Amino acid sequence: MELRDDWLAQDTEEILDPGREIVDPHHHLWQRGGTGYELPQFRADTQSGHRVVQSVYIECRSYYDREAEERFRPVGETRAVAAMALETAGDPARIAGIVAFADLRDDALDAVLDAHEAAGQGLVKGIRQSGAHDPEPDALAIPGRGAPGQYADPLFRRGVARLGDRGLTYDTWHYHHQAGDFLDLARAVPGTTIILDHFGTPLGVGRFVGQRGAIFDRWRRDMEALAACPNVVAKLGGLAMPDNGWGWHRRSRPPTSEEFVAAQGPWYSHMTDCFGPDRCMFESNFPVDRTAIGYPALWNAFKKIAARYDAAARDALFAGTARRIYRLPSTEPPY
Repeated sequence: MELRDDWLAQDTEEILDPGREIVDPHHHLWQRGGTGYELPQFRADTQSGHRVVQSVYIECRSYYDREAEERFRPVGETRAVAAMALETAGDPARIAGIVAFADLRDDALDAVLDAHEAAGQGLVKGIRQSGAHDPEPDALAIPGRGAPGQYADPLFRRGVARLGDRGLTYDTWHYHHQAGDFLDLARAVPGTTIILDHFGTPLGVGRFVGQRGAIFDRWRRDMEALAACPNVVAKLGGLAMPDNGWGWHRRSRPPTSEEFVAAQGPWYSHMTDCFGPDRCMFESNFPVDRTAIGYPALWNAFKKIAARYDAAARDALFAGTARRIYRLPSTEPPY
């Protein structure tokens, strides 16, 4: 995945509301195929004008311990990111939480969670084992690794419930056609806080090309039903991935914040209206969405989308919800 620095450098928007506190609850770090998005790149984005004060790292199969027993290999990712978090402790934006990976069907799940929590040094807030599965993966730039029927698997549901018992959250992403299965899961484990990433990924490639209007209508109804589950929280972002079908990554210039709002604003507004600001949080999903839009323009777009809400709602969308759901420390001094 190319970082596309020269392409993104064409974005010269002035930063809107630069004093607004932001917690970015969804980003990744990796080194893959000679291309890296690690602390230097993360710092460059979060310090590009907006006031990002905290972030949450989301698992992405990076930094695994290949020498460990297979179930414990993801603990290497937690250990590596916890070390990076220490490096960011004095930064304007610091890594304040980690969402790790574990196979929730594993009979040794508690041992794996114990290992993550020890390696995370207090930063592990939850687990993500995504359910994304599509029968035509060759059409996707980022095919999901979820198993067919994963959300309905009794062992998987037992694992999701165990996260709630331990005070951990469950993050997931999937495709729009899996919304019904996800709704059943949310209803089956009411004691676990479940965080839906990326709007449930409405697809716009492969067999879904040219169907955005029909998908939006169905998606609206699906989100209204899901919002009736009080244990579900929504991340607002990740809608600019290649598989969403907007095609921005193929343009000669990245989209402006105005173009972003015109294209995607209705999706954001519907989600916020369904769940309420106290159950929604803006996310960057960087560097994945970096293939389509720069960090300054993205957060400018979020600020334009949120302008219709009152001050308390904006505070929740940009920082409050993420801080509460992921149990992040306050950035205010303790006096």
